Amino acid sequence: MPVPINSKPINHFSMREEVFNTLLTWIMEGELRPGEKILDKELAENMGVSRTPVREALRRLEDKGLVESSANRWTRVAQVSVKEPEMIYPIIWNLEELAVAQAMEHFIKADFKKMKDANTTLGQALEQENPVKAYRADAMFHDVYLQRSQNPHLINILQDLKIKSRRVEVTYFEGYTIARQSMDEHNHILDAIKTKDLGLVQSLIRSNWQNSLKRLKNIK
Repeated sequence: MPVPINSKPINHFSMREEVFNTLLTWIMEGELRPGEKILDKELAENMGVSRTPVREALRRLEDKGLVESSANRWTRVAQVSVKEPEMIYPIIWNLEELAVAQAMEHFIKADFKKMKDANTTLGQALEQENPVKAYRADAMFHDVYLQRSQNPHLINILQDLKIKSRRVEVTYFEGYTIARQSMDEHNHILDAIKTKDLGLVQSLIRSNWQNSLKRLKNIK
């Protein structure tokens, strides 16, 4: 198993969460590919930790459907289907519509700056043809109103769904799913949030995800 280079030392005061988040990122962004076998010993040595937090992280990832194992035989990254976006995206945009409805009365001025900054970073990433940076900036934009919903259950469900959708994008489309059109769509969403036009905001969020799904289909 080629272990990704871990350039960031693990902080032993928050070891369990850091090991989990590191492995989650590697799986989500394609450093560890679907079907790739995982050896806890190699991962532990790479991260400079014992095998215990690695095993705990792998169990948590298995609970999320990102890792699969056969007792005493192998552990590997779970497979993904190219058809998943058509199942996942409609759930995401419906839940994001709910999230923004719950967020509308909680926005503060700093939120608008975060969304604007995220969109600026997205533009830079697209100019640089950096799909990982573009995805992270896109996620940061959407995350502002998800967090403002103040609904941890809804946030957790959406985060898990977006991990699954991201894996498909990276596995089958090399991460190139975000277009410059997304920047304009984000600007319209932000303007509608500022004017508190909930119906328009929800329509624009739905359109943003629908257009992303169309781009995926065109790539295929």
